[in-house]
Amino acid sequence: MLSVFRKLFSTPKKEETQEELMKKFLVAGLGNIGPKYHNTRHNIGFRILDALAKAEDLTFETKKLGDLTTYKFKGRTIILLKPSTYMNLSGKAVRYWLEKEKIPLENLLVVTDDINLSFGAIRVKSKGSAGGHNGLKDIEAQLNTSKYCRFRFGVGDEFHKGRQVDYVLGEWNEDEESTMPERVQKGIELIKSFATAGLSNTMNTFNGK
Repeated sequence: MLSVFRKLFSTPKKEETQEELMKKFLVAGLGNIGPKYHNTRHNIGFRILDALAKAEDLTFETKKLGDLTTYKFKGRTIILLKPSTYMNLSGKAVRYWLEKEKIPLENLLVVTDDINLSFGAIRVKSKGSAGGHNGLKDIEAQLNTSKYCRFRFGVGDEFHKGRQVDYVLGEWNEDEESTMPERVQKGIELIKSFATAGLSNTMNTFNGK
């Protein structure tokens, strides 16, 4: 009997097949940890992932370099990541979990705020420059490429020259909050589409909506 138990507990974990790996996705919502950043524009990535987790009754667990939960949807495994590295070092967490879970780069989606888009506007791209966004800069540096998918959520640019940092680290105003639930729900649908319908279909369906 003892030898049977030894055999059971010594059996190595089954390696995932290439087909199984292609059905795994990493969705990284960018933001800063801590209560004072919770409701800021810069934390829209956290907010959308939190809303998806709440809708699907998922619980985030604190693990290495971030809080994570796994969402199973239509045969896909979607790992939701909220880096705990603070915005400027987001790439460290993204790279670690991509490598640990052996997720293909094309199955990465980064959710981020964008001051170049009007409030609530949605844009999905397969690559692009960081556009001055420190989180995207670090991801590009860590992955050594700018060719990764990003879901950009518009936060507008209603700030005076030199006040960009204060603006993105500021909280949403009442008008923005009133329409936020509908825009966040659209973001949740976009994430599901990315994992099931693919990038091209998702861009056609959601860009500019």
